[in-house]
Amino acid sequence: MAAPMSASMPIIIDKKVKKKLQRCRHTLRKLDNISLSNEQTNILCVFNGGLDTGVSKEEIEEAFCEDVHAEEIIMLPQRPYAFICYLSTEDAVQAANKLNGTKLSNGNNIYISFLKTIPSCLVPSTDLPPGLILLKDFISEDYETQLISAIEWANCDNPTQTTLKHRKTKHYGYEFLYSTNNVDPSTPLPCGIPPVCDKLISKVMQHGLINHCPDQLTVNQYLPGQGIPPHVDTPSAFEDGIVSLSLGSMVVMEFHHPDGHHRSVVLPQRSLLVMTGESRYIWSHGITPRKSDIVPLPDSSMTLVKRETRISFTFRKLATENSTHTSETLIPAKTASENGKLDPSSLEVPETRAANLEVTHVHQVYNEIADHFSRTRHSPWPKVKEFLQSLQDGALVADIGCGNGKYFGVNPSIYQIGSDRSENLINICKERNFEVFVGDVMAIPLRSNTFDACICIAVIHHLSTKQRRLQAVKELVRLLCPGGKALIQVWAMEQEIDNQESKYIRKKSKPSQKDNLSVLLNVNNTSQCDSDLPEIADIKLKEDIGNTKPNRPQQIVKLPILITMNLLKNL
Repeated sequence: MAAPMSASMPIIIDKKVKKKLQRCRHTLRKLDNISLSNEQTNILCVFNGGLDTGVSKEEIEEAFCEDVHAEEIIMLPQRPYAFICYLSTEDAVQAANKLNGTKLSNGNNIYISFLKTIPSCLVPSTDLPPGLILLKDFISEDYETQLISAIEWANCDNPTQTTLKHRKTKHYGYEFLYSTNNVDPSTPLPCGIPPVCDKLISKVMQHGLINHCPDQLTVNQYLPGQGIPPHVDTPSAFEDGIVSLSLGSMVVMEFHHPDGHHRSVVLPQRSLLVMTGESRYIWSHGITPRKSDIVPLPDSSMTLVKRETRISFTFRKLATENSTHTSETLIPAKTASENGKLDPSSLEVPETRAANLEVTHVHQVYNEIADHFSRTRHSPWPKVKEFLQSLQDGALVADIGCGNGKYFGVNPSIYQIGSDRSENLINICKERNFEVFVGDVMAIPLRSNTFDACICIAVIHHLSTKQRRLQAVKELVRLLCPGGKALIQVWAMEQEIDNQESKYIRKKSKPSQKDNLSVLLNVNNTSQCDSDLPEIADIKLKEDIGNTKPNRPQQIVKLPILITMNLLKNL
């Protein structure tokens, strides 16, 4: 990302720092194919100040925001350097002169140079997801002013207006219910879509961008620093073709495909975005909460743009009972098992659909309810507490799916690091000074053969297919060092054991005689056990799942019943 050049300012670099920078130059080119700039810019590369060197974002902020405010701090996983973006080259030079060769609060010596470009993964893409349409300058400035003026945000008593944690919203035609991520077609709002929008809708229809005239409008107001979690608009609630108009400010919207592909798309002020087909049903979209965005310039360089107050008009058409959803052709339907019956634990759902379901019904939900969830989740489960307290002093433990961090501190003699898919839950953990990061149980960014123990509590049942649950278990086992242990707990669909109701329905009069049953799993993932399983099962893995290491000690995975009793046999 390049900044406009100003009058050159002297850079003070001694011989020792120059020698270190030569070594850093090689590392930067090797990892991200980026070269240091011989010219001064508004982007700094801070070597020895990255996540891979044990430096936190808070430590970088403490150093680089003391005299001059840094607009953006970018720290990538598995990188020994960080990127610091300033609004002006002068500010960047001032920071470089002050901090080059100095130590951070954790003792790391840092070495600073300038960059013209940033890693390609951070650059907004010109390649749009399939089915996504972006039209710049779709309306005039005068019409933009009319639309913004038509929204009366001051009317807080209006039941169609909601103040969410990250934004204000107003609904017209039908209210979108965030509690269910749906609408109720039987209860239309008194006010339909405002007449001031008629000209816009007419132009959209004339261009053939959508096939149905919208009957629902949601208006969102985003202040600088606000955003919206990644989500897919409920497929069954609306027709194909969702229209969004950006007013007041530009923004970068993030699109994620379930297979890991990612696109950052710049939405200019007064641009129209239309999500159809795959971009509507498969790709999730969201806005990262921050106060500035990195955007491309006409000369292919990059610059930093501060966000202003942005208002989006999102138009949708409610689906009817007779609607034929494009999603049905994009996502194959469920199939019956060989005996003609559906086994919910073993349905062969395509990977794209499975991940899409989890984005809509798990990730988005937990981000929305994080505060309430945290307030009502404070007592450690007894078996988890017992497991953690049984570990040796100094044990290194990974809490995958740590939620609000309620298991941190249960045993003060161990070292814990946690991850969770919910950014808002992770923020709650950070407020409590826990060592945590945002991560996915399907691909945990931690070193293999490192941890003495892992816990994964009430997580795996959220994964929608057997294959994805198996992959999660493999990831947990991968983290363990020889002799390591993992405790996995999930909610069971069945609440009966040997035709007896579980303790969640009634109190047990006597403990089950099968509470200590062990299930032996073969390397080929088949089980030598009966279909009836105990409420708590100790599963001894002969070897790493999918990885044969004959001399490696057995690993123990404590596993209270998975989604269904029969599912465990196949794991």
